[in-house]
Amino acid sequence: MRSMADDAGRDGRRLVAETAGLVVLVFVSAATAAPGRLPLDPAGALLLFVAAVAVVARWRAPTLVLVVTTGCLLIYQIRGYPGLAAALPVLVALYAAVRTGLRRAAGTAIGIILVGGFVGDVGVAATAATAPDVFQRWFLLIGWMVASCVAAELSRQRRIHLQHAEQRAIEAERTREEAARRRADEERLRIARELHDSLTHCISIINVQAGVAIHLSRKHAQPVPEALVTIQKASQEAMRELRATLNVLRAVDNSPGASLDRLDNLIRDLQEAGLAITVTVTGEPRNLPAPVDRAAFRIIQEALTNVVKHAGPATAAVRLHYREHALVIRVDDDGHGNDGEVVAGVGLTGMRERVTALGGSLDVGPGDSCGFGVQATLPWAVAP
Repeated sequence: MRSMADDAGRDGRRLVAETAGLVVLVFVSAATAAPGRLPLDPAGALLLFVAAVAVVARWRAPTLVLVVTTGCLLIYQIRGYPGLAAALPVLVALYAAVRTGLRRAAGTAIGIILVGGFVGDVGVAATAATAPDVFQRWFLLIGWMVASCVAAELSRQRRIHLQHAEQRAIEAERTREEAARRRADEERLRIARELHDSLTHCISIINVQAGVAIHLSRKHAQPVPEALVTIQKASQEAMRELRATLNVLRAVDNSPGASLDRLDNLIRDLQEAGLAITVTVTGEPRNLPAPVDRAAFRIIQEALTNVVKHAGPATAAVRLHYREHALVIRVDDDGHGNDGEVVAGVGLTGMRERVTALGGSLDVGPGDSCGFGVQATLPWAVAP
């Protein structure tokens, strides 16, 4: 906000300086010009001042400024005041009009100036002998005006070209991001399939073999080795965790992209894997910018995955709070967490990178009494 205010202040000071410079320039031009039919009186000075000051609004009201400066120029020249000082504001007004796309208005103003100025000047002079001189003076003046319009059109076309180039660059970047996201989704699905086909198969065999051994021991009234019981429980727990991890891997990849619209699917998949989750939404929900929406989903996904992997038997609470300028995400669990130690693994590092890229903040750490908490603040204002 402060930066925007500083920029506005600099623009205002520059506009005042430009206007003051133009006022000084027109009066110096009038004072140093050859004498006209009338000396520069207060009425002529007022015409110069109004024309010069009017250009302040050339970007907000280019048509009005063009009308005012054109009228001042015609009156100034027809009355016979010295020099062509009143033409300087017209050149500025024509440039602004063409730059904003008002080429027809600029052409009309030039035609009015040529016809009106020539006819009015000759009529006041009341002699045909002066007609060639008058025409030559106005024709040269029109040449400067046309040059101003040409310069404005070149500047306008260059600006349009730069905008198109920037848009193409943004589109190319978006296409690259989508391609990279698609490749990442495909790789994640491949990893999920490999994990399922290899680890799940091996762990299932271990679990079945341990179960058979326990069954045979009990059938023959033999003591069950503690190691077999431990192997069976560990394999069952490993299968549950692996299933939850596979569900998380597949949760996003079945859709075109990560979004909070798919949060219900993620929660349902994790609940089916055995994790109890509650979701609370406060504030006024709104449509999020795509980077914020994607980052929010990824952060919740990673936080819940960490709960499944590290918290043990636990419940998780997901809170989404829509503030005026940011989205606050809070994921807490009541498991054993990291026993007071925060280990910056790949998941937490990825969260911090996402939040930092959006100009937000991330706080992670053990809860007050037990468990672990993740809080991310994501501002709305995001660069493309």
